[in-house]
Amino acid sequence: MRKSIYTCAIALALPVIALFTSCEPRAYTPDDVFTQDSELKQILDQENPQGYRIYTLNGFLDSLMTEQGNFMSDTTPYRTRANSTHAPEIYLFSVDTIPTDTIGIYIRGRVTTDDYAGNFYKSMVIQQIVEGKQQNLRISVDLGSSGGMYQIGQEILIRCNGLAVGKYANQPQLCVPSYNNNIFSTLPTQSQKVGWAPGRIPGAKFRNAARMIGAPDQSQLMYDTVTISEIVVNPTDYTEEGMKAIRRNDGRLVVLKNVFYTGQYDTASHSKAFTPTNCNTNHPDSSEYANVFAPTTKNIGFPQSRLVADESWNYINVSSSEYAKFANYYLPGADKNGISDCKNWVGTITGILGFYMDVADDFQYKGSGYLKYKWSVTPRGIPGIGIEDIKMHYKTNPDSIWVPQEFNPKDYNSPAN
Repeated sequence: MRKSIYTCAIALALPVIALFTSCEPRAYTPDDVFTQDSELKQILDQENPQGYRIYTLNGFLDSLMTEQGNFMSDTTPYRTRANSTHAPEIYLFSVDTIPTDTIGIYIRGRVTTDDYAGNFYKSMVIQQIVEGKQQNLRISVDLGSSGGMYQIGQEILIRCNGLAVGKYANQPQLCVPSYNNNIFSTLPTQSQKVGWAPGRIPGAKFRNAARMIGAPDQSQLMYDTVTISEIVVNPTDYTEEGMKAIRRNDGRLVVLKNVFYTGQYDTASHSKAFTPTNCNTNHPDSSEYANVFAPTTKNIGFPQSRLVADESWNYINVSSSEYAKFANYYLPGADKNGISDCKNWVGTITGILGFYMDVADDFQYKGSGYLKYKWSVTPRGIPGIGIEDIKMHYKTNPDSIWVPQEFNPKDYNSPAN
Protein backbone atom coordinates (compact mmCIF):
# COMPACT_ATOMS: atom_id res chain seq x y z
CA MET A 1 0.00 0.00 0.00
CA ARG A 2 2.81 2.38 0.97
CA LYS A 3 4.56 1.64 -2.34
CA SER A 4 1.42 2.60 -4.25
CA ILE A 5 1.21 5.92 -2.38
CA TYR A 6 4.83 6.73 -3.29
CA THR A 7 4.19 5.83 -6.92
CA CYS A 8 1.15 8.10 -7.08
CA ALA A 9 3.04 10.95 -5.40
CA ILE A 10 5.85 10.73 -7.94
CA ALA A 11 3.39 10.60 -10.81
CA LEU A 12 1.65 13.74 -9.54
CA ALA A 13 4.93 15.58 -8.88
CA LEU A 14 6.42 15.08 -12.33
CA PRO A 15 4.03 17.47 -14.14
CA VAL A 16 4.63 20.09 -11.43
CA ILE A 17 8.42 19.78 -11.83
CA ALA A 18 8.05 20.02 -15.59
CA LEU A 19 5.88 23.12 -15.16
CA PHE A 20 8.52 24.89 -13.04
CA THR A 21 11.29 23.81 -15.39
CA SER A 22 9.48 25.17 -18.40
CA CYS A 23 9.01 28.54 -16.64
CA GLU A 24 12.70 29.02 -15.89
CA PRO A 25 13.71 32.35 -17.46
CA ARG A 26 16.21 32.17 -20.28
CA ALA A 27 19.52 33.97 -20.04
CA TYR A 28 19.84 37.42 -21.59
CA THR A 29 21.61 37.70 -24.91
CA PRO A 30 23.27 40.85 -26.32
CA ASP A 31 20.27 41.26 -28.65
CA ASP A 32 18.02 41.66 -25.60
CA VAL A 33 20.07 44.56 -24.21
CA PHE A 34 21.74 46.28 -27.14
CA THR A 35 20.32 47.61 -30.38
CA GLN A 36 22.22 46.27 -33.34
CA ASP A 37 23.40 48.84 -35.86
CA SER A 38 21.68 46.95 -38.69
CA GLU A 39 18.31 47.40 -36.95
CA LEU A 40 18.72 51.10 -36.27
CA LYS A 41 17.17 52.61 -39.39
CA GLN A 42 14.01 50.54 -39.11
CA ILE A 43 13.57 51.48 -35.44
CA LEU A 44 14.14 55.18 -36.08
CA ASP A 45 11.70 55.19 -38.99
CA GLN A 46 9.05 53.72 -36.70
CA GLU A 47 9.77 56.16 -33.88
CA ASN A 48 9.82 59.23 -36.13
CA PRO A 49 7.11 59.14 -38.81
CA GLN A 50 7.90 62.82 -39.57
CA GLY A 51 11.54 61.94 -40.19
CA TYR A 52 14.75 62.29 -38.20
CA ARG A 53 18.33 63.48 -38.43
CA ILE A 54 21.47 62.13 -36.74
CA TYR A 55 23.93 65.00 -36.30
CA THR A 56 27.66 64.77 -35.91
CA LEU A 57 28.62 66.16 -32.51
CA ASN A 58 30.19 69.32 -33.96
CA GLY A 59 27.27 69.70 -36.36
CA PHE A 60 24.89 69.42 -33.42
CA LEU A 61 26.63 72.27 -31.59
CA ASP A 62 26.91 74.42 -34.72
CA SER A 63 23.22 74.00 -35.51
CA LEU A 64 21.57 74.07 -32.09
CA MET A 65 23.86 75.89 -29.63
CA THR A 66 24.00 79.68 -29.96
CA GLU A 67 26.38 81.98 -28.13
CA GLN A 68 23.76 83.70 -26.02
CA GLY A 69 21.23 80.86 -25.92
CA ASN A 70 17.46 81.24 -25.88
CA PHE A 71 16.69 80.83 -22.20
CA MET A 72 17.68 84.22 -20.85
CA SER A 73 15.26 87.04 -20.11
CA ASP A 74 15.39 90.43 -18.39
CA THR A 75 13.73 89.04 -15.29
CA THR A 76 15.54 85.68 -15.09
CA PRO A 77 19.02 86.06 -16.61
CA TYR A 78 21.99 83.74 -16.68
CA ARG A 79 24.34 84.04 -13.74
CA THR A 80 26.02 87.43 -13.93
CA ARG A 81 29.54 86.01 -14.35
CA ALA A 82 28.45 84.55 -17.72
CA ASN A 83 29.12 87.77 -19.59
CA SER A 84 31.33 90.84 -19.25
CA THR A 85 32.04 94.19 -20.87
CA HIS A 86 35.58 92.89 -21.45
CA ALA A 87 34.19 90.42 -24.05
CA PRO A 88 30.54 91.39 -24.59
CA GLU A 89 29.96 88.99 -27.47
CA ILE A 90 30.99 85.90 -25.45
CA TYR A 91 28.77 83.97 -23.03
CA LEU A 92 30.42 81.41 -20.77
CA PHE A 93 27.02 80.12 -19.60
CA SER A 94 24.10 79.58 -21.96
CA VAL A 95 21.10 77.32 -22.57
CA ASP A 96 19.38 76.54 -25.88
CA THR A 97 16.26 74.38 -25.69
CA ILE A 98 15.75 71.69 -28.31
CA PRO A 99 12.22 71.65 -29.75
CA THR A 100 9.82 68.72 -29.56
CA ASP A 101 7.48 69.74 -32.41
CA THR A 102 9.92 68.80 -35.15
CA ILE A 103 11.66 65.80 -36.62
CA GLY A 104 13.65 63.49 -34.37
CA ILE A 105 16.98 65.09 -33.46
CA TYR A 106 19.67 62.54 -32.59
CA ILE A 107 23.36 62.35 -31.73
CA ARG A 108 25.49 59.27 -31.29
CA GLY A 109 28.87 58.63 -29.77
CA ARG A 110 30.96 56.24 -27.70
CA VAL A 111 31.41 56.78 -23.95
CA THR A 112 34.99 57.77 -23.07
CA THR A 113 34.57 58.29 -19.33
CA ASP A 114 34.13 56.05 -16.32
CA ASP A 115 32.79 57.14 -12.94
CA TYR A 116 34.10 54.29 -10.76
CA ALA A 117 36.98 56.40 -9.42
CA GLY A 118 34.60 59.30 -8.76
CA ASN A 119 36.26 61.87 -11.01
CA PHE A 120 33.29 62.08 -13.39
CA TYR A 121 30.41 62.26 -10.95
CA LYS A 122 27.03 62.46 -12.70
CA SER A 123 28.65 63.33 -15.99
CA MET A 124 30.03 61.57 -19.03
CA VAL A 125 31.68 62.38 -22.32
CA ILE A 126 30.92 60.76 -25.67
CA GLN A 127 33.24 60.60 -28.67
CA GLN A 128 32.54 60.35 -32.37
CA ILE A 129 35.19 59.83 -35.05
CA VAL A 130 34.49 61.94 -38.13
CA GLU A 131 36.94 61.84 -41.05
CA GLY A 132 39.60 60.41 -38.78
CA LYS A 133 39.31 63.09 -36.09
CA GLN A 134 37.68 63.23 -32.68
CA GLN A 135 34.46 65.08 -31.96
CA ASN A 136 33.32 65.07 -28.33
CA LEU A 137 30.47 66.25 -26.14
CA ARG A 138 29.89 66.32 -22.40
CA ILE A 139 26.59 65.05 -21.00
CA SER A 140 25.34 66.21 -17.63
CA VAL A 141 23.07 63.45 -16.28
CA ASP A 142 21.69 62.78 -12.81
CA LEU A 143 22.75 59.15 -12.53
CA GLY A 144 24.72 58.18 -9.45
CA SER A 145 26.53 55.34 -11.21
CA SER A 146 26.18 55.99 -14.91
CA GLY A 147 29.22 53.82 -15.63
CA GLY A 148 27.32 50.77 -14.46
CA MET A 149 24.86 51.13 -17.34
CA TYR A 150 26.79 53.18 -19.90
CA GLN A 151 30.19 51.59 -19.71
CA ILE A 152 33.33 53.03 -21.24
CA GLY A 153 33.42 52.08 -24.91
CA GLN A 154 29.63 51.81 -25.15
CA GLU A 155 28.14 53.53 -28.19
CA ILE A 156 24.85 55.30 -27.49
CA LEU A 157 22.24 57.04 -29.59
CA ILE A 158 20.40 59.91 -27.88
CA ARG A 159 17.11 61.49 -28.92
CA CYS A 160 17.62 65.13 -27.96
CA ASN A 161 14.12 66.52 -28.50
CA GLY A 162 12.93 68.13 -25.26
CA LEU A 163 16.44 68.39 -23.83
CA ALA A 164 18.80 71.36 -24.08
CA VAL A 165 22.35 72.16 -25.11
CA GLY A 166 24.44 74.82 -23.46
CA LYS A 167 27.73 75.98 -21.98
CA TYR A 168 28.71 75.61 -18.35
CA ALA A 169 31.89 77.55 -17.65
CA ASN A 170 32.50 77.55 -21.42
CA GLN A 171 32.20 73.74 -21.70
CA PRO A 172 29.44 72.62 -24.13
CA GLN A 173 27.13 69.90 -22.87
CA LEU A 174 23.80 68.16 -23.38
CA CYS A 175 21.66 69.18 -20.43
CA VAL A 176 18.39 70.62 -19.16
CA PRO A 177 17.84 74.23 -18.01
CA SER A 178 18.50 74.76 -14.32
CA TYR A 179 17.93 77.90 -12.23
CA ASN A 180 19.90 78.30 -9.04
CA ASN A 181 19.64 81.05 -6.45
CA ASN A 182 22.75 79.74 -4.63
CA ILE A 183 21.59 81.00 -1.25
CA PHE A 184 24.28 78.89 0.43
CA SER A 185 27.08 79.89 -1.94
CA THR A 186 30.30 81.38 -0.60
CA LEU A 187 30.41 85.15 -0.22
CA PRO A 188 31.34 87.56 -1.77
CA THR A 189 30.66 85.84 -5.12
CA GLN A 190 27.21 84.58 -4.10
CA SER A 191 25.27 87.02 -6.30
CA GLN A 192 27.40 86.15 -9.35
CA LYS A 193 26.13 82.56 -9.29
CA VAL A 194 22.41 83.32 -9.34
CA GLY A 195 20.65 82.56 -12.62
CA TRP A 196 20.17 80.02 -15.39
CA ALA A 197 22.83 77.48 -16.31
CA PRO A 198 22.97 73.97 -17.76
CA GLY A 199 21.68 71.37 -15.30
CA ARG A 200 21.69 67.60 -15.04
CA ILE A 201 19.26 65.58 -17.13
CA PRO A 202 17.04 63.51 -14.79
CA GLY A 203 18.10 59.87 -14.83
CA ALA A 204 14.76 58.46 -15.99
CA LYS A 205 14.53 61.03 -18.77
CA PHE A 206 18.00 60.19 -20.01
CA ARG A 207 17.42 56.43 -19.93
CA ASN A 208 14.28 57.00 -21.99
CA ALA A 209 16.21 59.11 -24.53
CA ALA A 210 19.33 56.95 -24.84
CA ARG A 211 19.66 53.65 -26.66
CA MET A 212 22.77 51.46 -26.49
CA ILE A 213 24.15 50.34 -29.86
CA GLY A 214 26.10 47.09 -29.78
CA ALA A 215 28.25 45.98 -26.85
CA PRO A 216 30.95 48.15 -25.20
CA ASP A 217 34.18 48.19 -27.20
CA GLN A 218 37.02 50.27 -25.77
CA SER A 219 39.24 49.42 -28.73
CA GLN A 220 37.14 51.79 -30.85
CA LEU A 221 38.10 54.84 -28.76
CA MET A 222 40.56 57.30 -30.26
CA TYR A 223 43.36 58.82 -28.17
CA ASP A 224 45.30 61.83 -29.42
CA THR A 225 48.90 61.95 -28.22
CA VAL A 226 49.75 65.62 -27.75
CA THR A 227 52.35 67.83 -26.11
CA ILE A 228 51.54 70.47 -23.54
CA SER A 229 52.68 73.23 -25.88
CA GLU A 230 50.23 71.99 -28.52
CA ILE A 231 47.35 72.44 -26.09
CA VAL A 232 48.25 75.50 -24.07
CA VAL A 233 48.31 78.17 -26.73
CA ASN A 234 47.76 81.83 -25.95
CA PRO A 235 45.42 83.43 -28.50
CA THR A 236 45.98 87.17 -28.75
CA ASP A 237 42.29 87.76 -29.31
CA TYR A 238 39.63 85.77 -27.47
CA THR A 239 36.78 86.43 -29.88
CA GLU A 240 33.52 84.57 -30.25
CA GLU A 241 35.01 82.55 -33.11
CA GLY A 242 38.15 81.90 -31.09
CA MET A 243 36.13 80.56 -28.18
CA LYS A 244 34.18 78.31 -30.54
CA ALA A 245 37.46 76.80 -31.69
CA ILE A 246 38.47 76.24 -28.07
CA ARG A 247 35.14 74.54 -27.34
CA ARG A 248 35.66 72.10 -30.20
CA ASN A 249 38.63 70.75 -28.26
CA ASP A 250 36.65 70.34 -25.05
CA GLY A 251 36.11 66.71 -24.08
CA ARG A 252 38.93 65.47 -26.31
CA LEU A 253 40.58 62.24 -25.17
CA VAL A 254 44.31 62.94 -24.97
CA VAL A 255 47.58 61.40 -23.84
CA LEU A 256 50.40 63.57 -22.50
CA LYS A 257 53.76 61.85 -22.78
CA ASN A 258 57.03 62.49 -20.94
CA VAL A 259 55.50 64.69 -18.25
CA PHE A 260 55.88 64.88 -14.49
CA TYR A 261 54.05 66.40 -11.56
CA THR A 262 55.85 69.46 -10.28
CA GLY A 263 54.28 69.22 -6.82
CA GLN A 264 52.74 72.64 -7.36
CA TYR A 265 49.41 74.39 -7.89
CA ASP A 266 48.63 77.66 -9.64
CA THR A 267 47.65 80.71 -7.59
CA ALA A 268 46.67 82.72 -10.69
CA SER A 269 43.15 83.24 -9.35
CA HIS A 270 44.63 85.54 -6.72
CA SER A 271 47.22 87.44 -8.75
CA LYS A 272 45.81 87.10 -12.33
CA ALA A 273 49.27 85.97 -13.40
CA PHE A 274 50.48 82.39 -13.64
CA THR A 275 52.18 81.63 -10.31
CA PRO A 276 53.36 78.06 -9.62
CA THR A 277 53.36 77.53 -5.85
CA ASN A 278 54.65 74.52 -3.91
CA CYS A 279 52.12 72.22 -2.26
CA ASN A 280 52.53 71.73 1.48
CA THR A 281 52.59 68.69 3.77
CA ASN A 282 49.54 69.66 5.81
CA HIS A 283 46.53 67.41 6.36
CA PRO A 284 44.36 67.33 3.19
CA ASP A 285 41.21 67.57 5.31
CA SER A 286 42.28 71.02 6.47
CA SER A 287 44.55 72.40 3.74
CA GLU A 288 43.48 72.84 0.13
CA TYR A 289 47.17 73.07 -0.80
CA ALA A 290 48.29 69.65 0.48
CA ASN A 291 50.55 67.55 -1.78
CA VAL A 292 47.80 65.11 -2.80
CA PHE A 293 45.65 64.98 -5.93
CA ALA A 294 42.60 66.80 -4.55
CA PRO A 295 42.52 67.98 -0.93
CA THR A 296 39.54 69.75 0.58
CA THR A 297 37.92 72.78 -1.03
CA LYS A 298 36.09 73.33 2.27
CA ASN A 299 32.95 71.98 0.57
CA ILE A 300 32.88 74.58 -2.22
CA GLY A 301 33.27 71.68 -4.63
CA PHE A 302 35.39 73.08 -7.47
CA PRO A 303 37.91 70.72 -9.15
CA GLN A 304 41.35 70.83 -7.59
CA SER A 305 44.24 71.19 -10.03
CA ARG A 306 47.87 70.21 -9.74
CA LEU A 307 50.54 71.28 -12.23
CA VAL A 308 52.42 68.94 -14.53
CA ALA A 309 55.25 69.94 -16.86
CA ASP A 310 57.37 68.58 -19.68
CA GLU A 311 61.16 68.67 -19.94
CA SER A 312 60.96 72.25 -21.26
CA TRP A 313 58.87 73.27 -18.25
CA ASN A 314 55.71 73.93 -20.20
CA TYR A 315 52.85 73.63 -17.71
CA ILE A 316 49.28 72.37 -17.74
CA ASN A 317 46.81 71.62 -14.95
CA VAL A 318 45.62 68.11 -14.10
CA SER A 319 42.21 68.27 -12.49
CA SER A 320 40.67 65.99 -9.84
CA SER A 321 37.62 66.09 -7.60
CA GLU A 322 37.97 66.17 -3.83
CA TYR A 323 35.29 63.43 -3.83
CA ALA A 324 37.31 61.08 -6.07
CA LYS A 325 38.45 57.81 -4.49
CA PHE A 326 42.06 58.82 -5.07
CA ALA A 327 41.68 62.43 -3.86
CA ASN A 328 43.91 61.92 -0.80
CA TYR A 329 46.64 59.93 -2.55
CA TYR A 330 50.04 61.57 -2.78
CA LEU A 331 51.15 63.03 -6.10
CA PRO A 332 53.78 60.86 -7.84
CA GLY A 333 57.04 61.49 -5.98
CA ALA A 334 55.39 63.30 -3.07
CA ASP A 335 55.21 61.97 0.48
CA LYS A 336 54.91 63.14 4.08
CA ASN A 337 58.23 64.98 3.72
CA GLY A 338 57.31 67.11 0.73
CA ILE A 339 57.54 67.28 -3.06
CA SER A 340 61.31 67.26 -3.75
CA ASP A 341 61.18 63.88 -5.53
CA CYS A 342 58.25 64.71 -7.82
CA LYS A 343 60.41 65.87 -10.71
CA ASN A 344 62.08 62.44 -10.83
CA TRP A 345 58.88 60.55 -11.68
CA VAL A 346 57.97 60.82 -15.38
CA GLY A 347 55.47 59.12 -17.65
CA THR A 348 52.10 59.58 -19.31
CA ILE A 349 48.86 61.18 -18.21
CA THR A 350 45.68 60.32 -20.11
CA GLY A 351 42.35 62.02 -19.68
CA ILE A 352 39.64 64.37 -20.86
CA LEU A 353 40.78 67.78 -22.09
CA GLY A 354 38.87 70.86 -20.99
CA PHE A 355 38.96 74.66 -20.90
CA TYR A 356 37.05 75.62 -17.73
CA MET A 357 36.35 79.34 -17.42
CA ASP A 358 33.48 80.51 -15.24
CA VAL A 359 34.19 84.24 -14.75
CA ALA A 360 33.82 86.42 -17.83
CA ASP A 361 35.55 89.37 -16.15
CA ASP A 362 38.77 87.37 -16.50
CA PHE A 363 38.83 88.40 -20.16
CA GLN A 364 40.45 91.65 -18.99
CA TYR A 365 43.63 89.61 -18.35
CA LYS A 366 43.75 87.96 -21.78
CA GLY A 367 46.87 89.89 -22.77
CA SER A 368 48.88 88.58 -19.80
CA GLY A 369 48.78 84.91 -20.75
CA TYR A 370 46.58 84.18 -17.74
CA LEU A 371 43.75 82.54 -19.70
CA LYS A 372 45.83 79.82 -21.31
CA TYR A 373 46.12 78.12 -17.92
CA LYS A 374 42.38 77.46 -17.95
CA TRP A 375 43.26 74.31 -19.87
CA SER A 376 43.34 71.06 -17.89
CA VAL A 377 43.33 67.29 -18.32
CA THR A 378 41.04 65.22 -16.07
CA PRO A 379 42.13 61.59 -15.54
CA ARG A 380 39.56 58.84 -15.11
CA GLY A 381 41.56 57.05 -12.43
CA ILE A 382 44.98 55.95 -11.19
CA PRO A 383 46.60 52.48 -10.93
CA GLY A 384 44.35 50.33 -8.76
CA ILE A 385 41.43 52.78 -8.78
CA GLY A 386 39.41 53.01 -11.98
CA ILE A 387 41.07 53.49 -15.36
CA GLU A 388 44.87 53.51 -15.13
CA ASP A 389 45.33 56.98 -16.63
CA ILE A 390 48.44 58.04 -14.74
CA LYS A 391 51.49 55.87 -15.44
CA MET A 392 54.78 57.01 -13.99
CA HIS A 393 58.24 55.53 -13.52
CA TYR A 394 61.46 56.72 -11.94
CA LYS A 395 63.38 58.84 -14.44
CA THR A 396 66.65 56.88 -14.26
CA ASN A 397 65.02 53.46 -13.87
CA PRO A 398 62.05 52.67 -16.19
CA ASP A 399 61.49 49.41 -14.31
CA SER A 400 60.72 51.28 -11.11
CA ILE A 401 56.98 51.85 -11.51
CA TRP A 402 55.05 54.41 -9.47
CA VAL A 403 52.75 52.76 -6.93
CA PRO A 404 50.10 55.13 -5.51
CA GLN A 405 50.35 55.79 -1.77
CA GLU A 406 47.46 57.18 0.26
CA PHE A 407 47.96 59.97 2.79
CA ASN A 408 48.31 58.39 6.24
CA PRO A 409 47.04 60.50 9.18
CA LYS A 410 49.30 58.52 11.51
CA ASP A 411 52.34 59.81 9.63
CA TYR A 412 51.00 63.33 9.82
CA ASN A 413 50.34 63.13 13.55
CA SER A 414 53.65 61.45 14.39
CA PRO A 415 56.35 63.36 16.34
CA ALA A 416 58.52 63.42 13.20
CA ASN A 417 56.14 65.94 11.70
